[in-house]
Amino acid sequence: MTFSTTIPDPATDTGFLGHPQGLFICFATELWERFSFYGMKYLLLLYLTKYHLFSDANGLEVLGSYAALVYAMPVIGGLLADRYLGMRKAVVFGGLLLVMGHLGMAFEGEQARTVDGAVVRDDGALQIFYFSLALIIIGVGFLKPNISTIVGQLYSKDDPRRDSGFTIFYMGINLGAFSATLLCGYLGETYGWAYGFGAAGIGMLFGLATFIAGQKHLHGHAEPRNPALLKERSPLGVSKELTIYACGLVGVVVAWQMLQFHGAVGFTLNAMSVTVLIGLGWFITTRCNAVERSRMLVLVVLTMSTVVFWALFEQSAASMTLFADRVMNREMLGINFTAAQFGALNSFFIFLFAPVFAWLWTVLGRRGLEPNTPVKFALGIAQAGLGFGALVVGAAMPDEAGLVSAYWMVLAYLLHTTGELCLSPVGLSAVTKLAVPSVVGVMMGSWFLATAYSEFVAVQLAKIAAVETVDGSVTDIGAALAGYAELFGNLFWIGLLFAGILLLLSPLLKRMMHGIH
Repeated sequence: MTFSTTIPDPATDTGFLGHPQGLFICFATELWERFSFYGMKYLLLLYLTKYHLFSDANGLEVLGSYAALVYAMPVIGGLLADRYLGMRKAVVFGGLLLVMGHLGMAFEGEQARTVDGAVVRDDGALQIFYFSLALIIIGVGFLKPNISTIVGQLYSKDDPRRDSGFTIFYMGINLGAFSATLLCGYLGETYGWAYGFGAAGIGMLFGLATFIAGQKHLHGHAEPRNPALLKERSPLGVSKELTIYACGLVGVVVAWQMLQFHGAVGFTLNAMSVTVLIGLGWFITTRCNAVERSRMLVLVVLTMSTVVFWALFEQSAASMTLFADRVMNREMLGINFTAAQFGALNSFFIFLFAPVFAWLWTVLGRRGLEPNTPVKFALGIAQAGLGFGALVVGAAMPDEAGLVSAYWMVLAYLLHTTGELCLSPVGLSAVTKLAVPSVVGVMMGSWFLATAYSEFVAVQLAKIAAVETVDGSVTDIGAALAGYAELFGNLFWIGLLFAGILLLLSPLLKRMMHGIH
């Protein structure tokens, strides 16, 4: 299929709520992609521990390896699309991998059982499971960074609709996450894991179909920079385009194996992190003037601080989900929710408070009272810690059955979400403002690498509260509750400690930013 390279005047393209029609295509594609992603995210650990009878520690290792690789791969996918494939081809290829991966997750195989004290698992089904996760990892790597980039390409740099366009796109992300967590979480835990994972796969199929059907509305904005380059032969004897697809499939095989050898993931993340830090150190020392050097150092500090925040925040799919499943009374407002459904609270609070925070920063800015970026980061980390403080308080007041009220979990998610709104959008903006223009892409990649690293750290923290189970069920609720309370207490103090350190450093960091707020 070929597409016109004649790009119309963006200002005249108002087919979707006054925005380019291509925005609807990106909005719908990302909505369904996030539907599929979050539809399986909060089911994953429950599925491993309750169906395949993984220990908490082993299940967390799989979750951490998967999440880390998912956040690391977009750096590579974005680079390949920018230099070779173009964003449209990358999204289609990534979407195909995602559809296959999510639908593959719907194959359960035989449920694990305990025979003479040993767990017997369906190894064939587990291999399909790992391979499906690998398809998702590489698929996200090709799709996630490029669908967002396409949105930016639909507008001229001075188009006043640009910010509102990204707001609409961001709402699509959260709508997909919210609906998927409620629906897939319910189906998976009520009717069977295959129904939850299958629904996620069908959602991704809708997203891919929407993008393919609507490609014409992108009007050439997402095509390769040099189409002729893709047709050139690679050393493999085929076109460079086919070579990239082949390398993507090789990446699937590599990820398939890494998911089963968690140490390889940790080693890779450590190696990548050290390499990036050495490279940045060289660049900052030798290629920056005094002002640039100072700003870049601030950005490095902020990026490293995000590891702390996301390691706390991403407990949602790890220890917090297990907590909700095992030691929490999940009934609220007369409805008995599943453990996985509580993950929808994050998107729900984003809907409620994102406009409030956008308004608040604007009002405070006009009055000269808006906190600077390091202070916002400190506030975000502090709120993540306070969220666990709420769970500690709740754990100290169980009901007659020894279960914690679900409303403490609601409060924890509220604090984590307000913390996210203080840090995540502010951090992405800080990258573009503080980084030297020639390395903005590198620093954005470093930002996502820090997020990937935090996912790995998150599961190491979660393992502190690993609980012994029998056939996937907790036998001693009191002991389990005590373990989670200890973990959450530690996370509470970690959040407050790092927030305090960053707050103390904020005056120095502000001076080093040289006028950037």
